[in-house]
Amino acid sequence: MNNLLRPKLSVALLHHPVKNKNGEIITSSVTNLDLHDIARIAKTYGVESFYVVTPLEDQKALVEKIVSHWIDGWGGTYNPKRKEALALVKVKDSLVQVVDEIKADTGMDVRVVVTCATEKQQALRFEDFRTRLKDPAHAYLLAFGTAWGLTDEFIESSDFVLEPIKGKTKYNHLPVRSAVAIILDRLLGIFD
Repeated sequence: MNNLLRPKLSVALLHHPVKNKNGEIITSSVTNLDLHDIARIAKTYGVESFYVVTPLEDQKALVEKIVSHWIDGWGGTYNPKRKEALALVKVKDSLVQVVDEIKADTGMDVRVVVTCATEKQQALRFEDFRTRLKDPAHAYLLAFGTAWGLTDEFIESSDFVLEPIKGKTKYNHLPVRSAVAIILDRLLGIFD
């Protein structure tokens, strides 16, 4: 994909504020598989950066240790492709920090698009988001939640809510890394 045509799209995986199965606001733990798989997915589709958002110091240290092994340590020598993907990972305390960094890096206003497994009124359709991504005046941040998803308050504060992924059954609880892959393919995949 030509860099001049590549949309300004970053991905954030939020570990706070998210819900547990009882609807309570929690901070979830970082998982090694999410870091590796989402970084590889993001690199495949030309995403600018992959932000891991957690306010917990021990979780930030864990992310830094894992990424460092693959960027600066033996892992990068052993698997240069993994090194290339994990170079996209950035750790931040909050979404505000993420938006501020993207705005500083691009000089553009940042539109936050959140994902949700449930149908929301006036959800942004995938086709419409693809069209918006061609607008050179804005950068976009696509936010994914861990655990049982982003809080309702967080979703309501976003610029857009992306339509949910729908399967052929009523069951709808995809692993977040699978949701990232499906959504990025629908937004940035080659269709012709």
